[in-house]
Amino acid sequence: MHEVLGTTTDGDLVINVGPQHPATHGVLHLVITLHGETIRKVDPHLGYIHRSIEKMCESLTYRQFIYVTSRMDYLSAHINNHACALCVEKGLQVEVPARAQYIRVLMDELTRIASHELWWGAMAMDLGAFTPFFHAFRERENINDIMEETCGARLTMNYMVPGGVMADIHPNFQKRVKSFIQLFRSKFDEYNEMVTGNIIFQNRMKGVGYLSAEDAISYGCTGPTARGSGVSCDVRKIMPYELYNQVQFDEILETGGDSFARYMVRLREMNESINIIEQVIDNIPEGDYQAKTKAVLKLPKGEFYTRVETARGELGVYIVSEGGTTPYRIKFRSPGFSNLSALDHMARGSKIGDLVAMMGTLDLVIPDIDR
Repeated sequence: MHEVLGTTTDGDLVINVGPQHPATHGVLHLVITLHGETIRKVDPHLGYIHRSIEKMCESLTYRQFIYVTSRMDYLSAHINNHACALCVEKGLQVEVPARAQYIRVLMDELTRIASHELWWGAMAMDLGAFTPFFHAFRERENINDIMEETCGARLTMNYMVPGGVMADIHPNFQKRVKSFIQLFRSKFDEYNEMVTGNIIFQNRMKGVGYLSAEDAISYGCTGPTARGSGVSCDVRKIMPYELYNQVQFDEILETGGDSFARYMVRLREMNESINIIEQVIDNIPEGDYQAKTKAVLKLPKGEFYTRVETARGELGVYIVSEGGTTPYRIKFRSPGFSNLSALDHMARGSKIGDLVAMMGTLDLVIPDIDR
């Protein structure tokens, strides 16, 4: 198809959305072919925030490289670090103390809620509702304060280390987490009242961006994007790590396959994370928060792989070691990249005005895609 000054030979129009556009949530560039207002094709052009993170990791030690991953999906920084720590521990065959496992799970689930809160506020704002953004950040701020008190940071915490966590939890941690649980439960109905039950919002979401279960699997989608199409893929359930085989929680599945189904998955997942936190918070065992490891870590020669469930889906960490102090090769399987690949399929035949709803329910974090 020949392109001349933004139009094609058969009368289609080619437009750019991004890389500087509020609805792309970062530097994502979409080249969209339109016929009238109907989308013919969506071509993502990536790489605007590519920083060669995988290559950088190969020059860092097994302690250092973990924290570079906080800068990929920065809304799941704790969980990214957790995945890397688990992979190093698998190579070293280190047993993580029970106290550290409990703390890690608590931090993961708080991170998941904080990420979903930001997504919910931004999703509503993308569709024209400004108020929910402030409500979402009101609750998210409480989580950030808890993180700051224990970890010393609010976004990229650098708290997970091979063998456990960097420091013990703050004396106020349990009290503040329990206060947050009460706050969240008291405010959750507002979310449904303001957004979920709003007929305008529902009309913008229902039947928009349909993705069948077969197509979700074919494109490698994971997380809420796949579970909105009825695909069971929660790593915490199918390949449990840490405490996830000891706590009771449901894998949230919706069968609608549209934007509203993906929205409902994330909304319901916040409640499940609260349920997990409630089961764990009063049962943190005494003991060490970190296993004893050498100052300089060397993984034995071989290949190691772990995967975890981030707020956006499955994150895989693959390490090839030659027995030295730095990895020979590191590869990350990030959820955002695979989820974005389904956007063209979801969008074809839809109106350009519905594209923002589709992108919003994919919950894209662009550095997670570009790496």
